[in-house]
Amino acid sequence: MTVNRYLRMIAGFFIMLSVALAHLHSPWWLFFTAFVGLNLFQSAFSDWCPMITILRKLGVRD
Repeated sequence: MTVNRYLRMIAGFFIMLSVALAHLHSPWWLFFTAFVGLNLFQSAFSDWCPMITILRKLGVRD
């Protein structure tokens, strides 16, 4: 798998997890959902995403 596919998979997992935790535990978990969304939004403009940097350091291919 490539970096972009891992990124989409991880972002989707984090969003689903935080929505489930907000439903089951506390609505404060929606701030984590917003954080992931804002990070994806800023990466569209800056062409830099912290998760991509981490994945590249772990050896995931482009």
